[in-house]
Amino acid sequence: MASHTKQAAVCCAPTSPPPSSSALNPQKDYQSADKQALISRETASALVNATPDWSMTTSAKEGPIAIVNPSVAIVKPDGVSPGLAILQSDAGAAKPSSKGIVSVPFPQSIHPLDPLTPAEIAVAVATVRAAGATPEVRDGMRFVEIVLNEPDKHIIALADAYFFPPFQPSILHSGKGGPVIPKQLPPRQAKLIVYNKLTNETSVWIVELTEVYAAARGGHHRGKVISSEVISDVQPAIDAMEYAGCEATVKAFPPFVDAMKRRGVNDMELVMVDAWCVGYYKEEDAPSRRLARPLIFCRTESDCPMENGYARPVEGINVLVDLQHMKIIEFEDSKLIPLPPPDPLRNYTAAETRGGVDRSDVKPLHIIQSEGPSFRVNGFAVEWQKWNFRIGFTPREGLVIYSVAYNDGSLGRRSIAHRLSFVEMVVPYGDPKEPHYRKNAFDAGEDGLGKNAHSLKRGCDCLGHIKYFDVHFTNFTGGVETIENCVCLHEEDFGVLWKHQDWRTGLSEVRRSRRLVISFFCTVANYEYGFFWYFYQDGKIEAEVKLTGILSLGALRPGEVRKHGTVIAPGLYAPVHQHFFVARLNMAVDCRPGEALNQVVEVDVKVEEPGPSNVHNNAFYAEERILQSELQAVRDCNPLTARHWIVRNTRTVNRTGQLTGYKLVPGSNCLPLAGPDAKLFRRAEFLRHNLWVTQYKSGERFPAGEFPNQNPRTGEGLASWVSQDRKLEEADIVLWYVFGVTHVPRLEDWPVMPVERIGFMLMPHGFFNCSPAVDVPPNAEADSKWANGTKTGLQSPTHALISKL
Repeated sequence: MASHTKQAAVCCAPTSPPPSSSALNPQKDYQSADKQALISRETASALVNATPDWSMTTSAKEGPIAIVNPSVAIVKPDGVSPGLAILQSDAGAAKPSSKGIVSVPFPQSIHPLDPLTPAEIAVAVATVRAAGATPEVRDGMRFVEIVLNEPDKHIIALADAYFFPPFQPSILHSGKGGPVIPKQLPPRQAKLIVYNKLTNETSVWIVELTEVYAAARGGHHRGKVISSEVISDVQPAIDAMEYAGCEATVKAFPPFVDAMKRRGVNDMELVMVDAWCVGYYKEEDAPSRRLARPLIFCRTESDCPMENGYARPVEGINVLVDLQHMKIIEFEDSKLIPLPPPDPLRNYTAAETRGGVDRSDVKPLHIIQSEGPSFRVNGFAVEWQKWNFRIGFTPREGLVIYSVAYNDGSLGRRSIAHRLSFVEMVVPYGDPKEPHYRKNAFDAGEDGLGKNAHSLKRGCDCLGHIKYFDVHFTNFTGGVETIENCVCLHEEDFGVLWKHQDWRTGLSEVRRSRRLVISFFCTVANYEYGFFWYFYQDGKIEAEVKLTGILSLGALRPGEVRKHGTVIAPGLYAPVHQHFFVARLNMAVDCRPGEALNQVVEVDVKVEEPGPSNVHNNAFYAEERILQSELQAVRDCNPLTARHWIVRNTRTVNRTGQLTGYKLVPGSNCLPLAGPDAKLFRRAEFLRHNLWVTQYKSGERFPAGEFPNQNPRTGEGLASWVSQDRKLEEADIVLWYVFGVTHVPRLEDWPVMPVERIGFMLMPHGFFNCSPAVDVPPNAEADSKWANGTKTGLQSPTHALISKL
């Protein structure tokens, strides 16, 4: 993955800490005197070297969070609730204020959920390398993934409550004795997936990042290996360096060069080799070897940098590459299928289509925010109107949204979700012939959505006042690479939010909708995927995937037609296929840290049976069913009954006495069209259903398991987890929503596919006491223009109605 040139990003005003929020539940008073606690963040070097004991205990009487650290000094100032304990600095820097409140200097600078910095990545790599047993082992190390080892939720709660603004001390329980607040947060940790090229072993390391910035200043690394484990019988994701090595290996193989000459291609610079994972179809695909079975394409011109090489697929050549040793272990030129002739419509750059002339009637469209954006960014923390959350990024998932909450007036900061992300996507093809039946890409688990992300361009990918976020990864050899402007944050106008006009008076009220957009794009071989999260003023959260890029094509003999695809051009066809995405939604509706008080309810709209209660035969109603266990919660969409699912808090009610909740509303969806015994399901059992629900467990992150590449084990991951049938009646809930699109290619999808959208919605359901969008102010600019229009003789709606009467 190439590094990108640094570009200046638009910076926004830092967040100002608002007053502490009040309680979430109107039936309980959790504020007490916690609301009065004022904490400053002055610098104090005396606290930097503190090493508190981070053991955790839970007591039903004392609340779910109690941090035990007998070595620190505790001060409980007069006037502060017994449930709020604040530390006294050993250096004497903390002084009681005039109100008897202790100000504590906190040295924290990186939130526990912030993505790893370049310095942290470098220290993690150096620590693991130094732990290698021999020079040969160290030389063979290849770094597939380095990611933040996310801390337990109680650590995040303490960070948000006492170390990072906006401070929310009331989010922790006030109980007998109260929580003991340490001087600083524990060291951050990195999780590394390391492939050893010499031994063909995969290992997982946990490294504690202690004195990271000493290394950044040229000192020795100060990481500490917490654990390391060799994982047998697995292969990690393929890296970009391996893709490049695979292409070079194939193009240098003499029998392949001869095979291309038989097809009239003498210039190897025209040849494109896309390394695809082999999947698992037979014992020869076992992870004892690191394998790729590439697809071959050929450009028409070598001097055109944007020449669409995917327009000329090379069929009849089967190659199996050993990626560990970078050598060809199987080669077959089975049948000679002519290359498709150059298609005059194959390219997609400016002035390349429709006779070489682009349309000329497109006028400029400018998005102007003269006073700047409405959002505020402080590091990776985002506040927008009443929303607040944190942004993260991983090599596998790409964009992650943490700690989603809504500031609901006097009810304070109300939690909705702990963690939202896309954890897997699978693209199965429907052509049974070689090589297409093997095309079942796991684009997250086999490649990495985040690792294949790219820089976004102002005015193209995003419009308006934009805040960009850079992301940092390791490359295969352990170097640090940066993708600049990888994540885009901006606002969009989204039409009418709500409107009503009184027909008697002609008076109307209308509000325009605005949404906050967080997005990134990745390229996986021929396809592009844009992943978007939208936050709306009426409390909705929308997840959307935008599919674009170039079709994966096959070649046809003259006069040949295949029923498993669409002929796109002479000698060229696109197989039918499906795209499936898995969203992992760790919900926390109206929950505070440590609480596991959610349940899932399935709702179907039923038709009332004819009879005394339905004499007009017009009645229908919504029927609810609590999903009590994990096996009960394996469900499918049903548009005929408007099926949806609600995550409810089992203890908190709204003003009508109903439990508060958020509902998952499916968009368009489908199920796999492969037969029930298809080899695909060995690794993708989770595709058989649209919804799975599990009780949260920290290691259960990916639906196909940690290592889907060449995985020989059937049903690993989500299907095996739910077999435990854990209870869901009152739990820490994780929704796994599987949604997909069936793509029957059109001629209009060529040469580059217009964006197709698919997604779902999280909507408040009894979460608020009325519409949260009712307080959105009128559009001041529109009112000003209307006033100007009235002065020039335009009639108002009221005048128009009176004139008509």
